[in-house]
Amino acid sequence: MKEPYRLRRERATVRAMVAMYCAHHHGGGGPCAECRELAAYADRRLDLCPYGAAKPACTNCPIHCYRPEPRERMREVMRFAGPRMLARHPWLAILHLLDARKPAPPPSRATRGRARPEYGPD
Repeated sequence: MKEPYRLRRERATVRAMVAMYCAHHHGGGGPCAECRELAAYADRRLDLCPYGAAKPACTNCPIHCYRPEPRERMREVMRFAGPRMLARHPWLAILHLLDARKPAPPPSRATRGRARPEYGPD
């Protein structure tokens, strides 16, 4: 089954942000092992998102899927890369900003009881 466009775009945005952060902070020809691990973690969290293609921006989501340590690392990445995304990846940045303006959908049966999936499988 083909992945919905919204989730593919979300993955591309996260990968772009992690790559920008890593290039500036860690150097090298590509993302370091730590940054690749963070991007892979974000991919796994997207795979498990109960909202699927209707997922809100993570800042608006009532479900916090990241464990505390990767969540803080991702915040650091986004604080650095967010302002720079408009210059480097304008289309992803604009669409991400538009996604952040949309409210989270109301919890459905699929999302009830999953208030803390960060303690689920990685």
